[in-house]
Amino acid sequence: MQMPIPNANVLARKATIAARLRAVLPGDAVITDPAETRAYECDALTAYACAPLAAVLPRSTAEVAAVLKICHEEGVPVVPRGSGTSLAGGALPTADCVVLGVARMHAVLETDYDNRFIRVQSGRTNLSVTGAVEADGWFYAPDPSSQLACAIAGNIAMNSGGAHCLKYGVTTNNLLGVTLVQMDGTVVELGGPWLDAGGMDLLGVVTEATLRILPKPEGARPVLVGFNSNEVAGTCVSDIIKAGILPVAIEFMDRPCIRATEAFAKAGYPDCESLLIIEVEGSPAEIDEQLARIKAIAMTHNPVEFREAADEDQARRIWLGRKSAFGAMGQINDYMCLDGTIPVSALPFVLRRIGEMSQDFGLDVGNVFHAGDGNMHPLILFNANKPGDLQLCEAFGAEILKLCVEVGGCLTGEHGVGIEKRDLMTVQFNPTDLEAQLRVKDVFDPKWLLNPAKVFPLEATASRRAV
Repeated sequence: MQMPIPNANVLARKATIAARLRAVLPGDAVITDPAETRAYECDALTAYACAPLAAVLPRSTAEVAAVLKICHEEGVPVVPRGSGTSLAGGALPTADCVVLGVARMHAVLETDYDNRFIRVQSGRTNLSVTGAVEADGWFYAPDPSSQLACAIAGNIAMNSGGAHCLKYGVTTNNLLGVTLVQMDGTVVELGGPWLDAGGMDLLGVVTEATLRILPKPEGARPVLVGFNSNEVAGTCVSDIIKAGILPVAIEFMDRPCIRATEAFAKAGYPDCESLLIIEVEGSPAEIDEQLARIKAIAMTHNPVEFREAADEDQARRIWLGRKSAFGAMGQINDYMCLDGTIPVSALPFVLRRIGEMSQDFGLDVGNVFHAGDGNMHPLILFNANKPGDLQLCEAFGAEILKLCVEVGGCLTGEHGVGIEKRDLMTVQFNPTDLEAQLRVKDVFDPKWLLNPAKVFPLEATASRRAV
C-alpha cells in the first residue's frame, strides 16, 4: 500500500518540533525515542507499518489545541489515534507525522439521566461508557466487536455500529454533540445534549462527545437458527426484514467461522453451513410474540436447528461464539477483515458470488457479519509468510467491495476508508463527486496536514498535499 514520501524538511526539524511540543505538554506526553514510537507504527491493519516522527498523549482539549496549533505552524502532518483498533489503516502514520493519541482522555464529564445523555472525553472506551451508567439501569447502544478496547473517538471517526445496530443505529444515531479541535488549533462545539441538535459536521480531532444513553430493556432473548445453505440463511434474513419485524440484532456466521469459534470458545454451535443469531427484546409477552413470528418465517426455510435460549446461561452461550469469532479465526490463519455494506435483499446473491470468487482466487473466506443491516465482514484467509499472498488477498478483497457497490451498497459500513479502501473510492464516486469532497477538506484543512494520506487516492490529492 503506497504512502506519501516523507517531507525531508520536517524530518530535519524533529528536535525543534519536539521541543515546541514539550513546552506545552507534560514531559511524559511527548514520545520521540525510535524504540518507543514503534508502538504507534500501525493500527489493527498490521500488514503496513511506519514509525511516526513523534507521538503525543494530551489529557485535555486545551492540550490538543496547543499540539495542533504547533503542528499547523510547523507544517507537520497529524494522525489522530484512538485505541488503534482500526481495521482500515485509519491511524497508520507516516515517518514525518505526529500521532496524536487520545488514550489519556478517558474521563466521564457529565451524566444526565433526565435528559438521557452522558458527556465523556473521546479516549474513553466504548464498553466503559455503558459501565459508567449500567448500575443505574442505563446503557450506550453501539457495540462494535472491539468495544472492550475501541475508543469513542475512533467510533465517531468510523461511524462504528455493532451487533445491535439494527434496532438502535450506529454511532451517528447516538451522537448528540462533540467538542473538536480543527487543524489550526481552533476549538469548536457542535450539537449539544438534545435530540437533532443543529450544526455542521466539521473536520477535526474530537476531544469530547455527548452520547445518547437509554434505559435497559425489560428483557432480551436470542435464538440460534442453523441452515445448510448460506443463500437460504440470507433469504431468511431478507424475509424477516420484509415482514416488518425489527429484532435488536441479526448476526450471520458461515461454516468456517462456526468451526473455528467452536474449537476456540466451545459455545455448542451446530456443525452446519451457516447460522443466524437473532435477538429480540421487550416485555416477556413482546418477546414471545416476536420470536413466534420469527420462528414461523425460519421454518419455511427448513432450518437444521432452531434453538431458543431458555435462561441467561444459554443466552450467553449463543452469543459466545459470535463475540469470539475474530479472535478464533486469528488462531487458525492470517486474515483480512473487510467491511462492505449491501441491501439486505442482495444477501443471497452476494454470498453466492463470494463463494464463487473464493474458488477463483484460491483463498478461503469466512463470513461473519451484521446481517440485519447488510454490513458484511468477509474474512479472507491467507498466508502472510507466502510471497504474493497478501497482494492476492487484497485483490480478492477489492473485487468483493466492488461487488457490494454493484448491487447498490457501498464500500464501508463501520470500518471507514482509511488506506484500505482509498484506491477504491473511484468505484463508488465519479470525479465530480470526489472533487466536491476534496474541496470540503480544502476549507477546513487548507494545508492538508490532518491525516492527509487517507480516504482519497493519492494521485487525486498529490497537488493539494504538495502545497
